[in-house]
Amino acid sequence: MVEVGEQAQDFLIPDQNGNEIRLSDFPGKRVILSFHPLAWTSICARQMEALEANREAFDALGAVALGISVDSVPCKRAWAVRLGINRTRLLADFWPHGEVAQMYDVFDSQKGYSRRANIVVDEFRHIIFVGEYPATTVPDMQDVLDVLQAQEKSRRAEEQVPEI
Repeated sequence: MVEVGEQAQDFLIPDQNGNEIRLSDFPGKRVILSFHPLAWTSICARQMEALEANREAFDALGAVALGISVDSVPCKRAWAVRLGINRTRLLADFWPHGEVAQMYDVFDSQKGYSRRANIVVDEFRHIIFVGEYPATTVPDMQDVLDVLQAQEKSRRAEEQVPEI
């Protein structure tokens, strides 16, 4: 598993609409990489619905969430429609199979899909949070929100310190 403080690796994979997405496409933003094993499973669905439900809070904190699994673009598109996910990008880490999950060391090579994890990358592409969760557990997005809020408070405090 990657660790806090490491430089996040850039990647290029499509979202559910076939648009090519790179980590570096979000300058000045913090990015939540929310890895889930497979589409069309109830726990993964609730994880992606939580990203969509927290979209405004993420926006307010200068963050964008990306849901990532090894499923194909057509699969992710149909699943997003089924779940009513309209604003959150669901990325297809389909080919090369699980390449992004492997980059971030969350790929389970025995099962052929990623483990459940949230990784938060700051605007300088440093990893600031890593959370891995049991496959049977929906990640609590409050962990992610807490990290984003703490970083935002720290940033505001730094901006208020007068330079001498």
